Amino acid sequence: MIDAREKALLGTSIAFDKKASDIIVLDMRRVVSFTDYFLICNGESDTQIRAIADAIIGEMKKRKVKVWHVEGYEEAKWVLLDYGDVIIHIFHPEISQFYQLEKLWADAPLLPLPIDGEVPQACRTDRAAKRL
Repeated sequence: MIDAREKALLGTSIAFDKKASDIIVLDMRRVVSFTDYFLICNGESDTQIRAIADAIIGEMKKRKVKVWHVEGYEEAKWVLLDYGDVIIHIFHPEISQFYQLEKLWADAPLLPLPIDGEVPQACRTDRAAKRL
């Protein structure tokens, strides 16, 4: 079984492979008691948002990690995948801009996103800068 940090990084890698944008991971361990990490990313269309969600669910299932709850899949404007210790938010950009979870949870530090030894440019987003 993989731990929470590994789940968050796996979800990040899958989202990146599916061309998600504005990818960040918030370390929630010192901020809330209900989860360890938030993975937040955007998809540009309903189809892409569902593809990101499907890919994450599928890959986690291969690793025997079951999603506890899924919300918003049909509408695909804000899909939430609850893995207990990791909660994944996949937004349509307009919805992301409206809710701005990264500002709401500004007390949570960002988790560095190592993919292939460095953080890809697509993961270095304005989302982190907007938290300030």
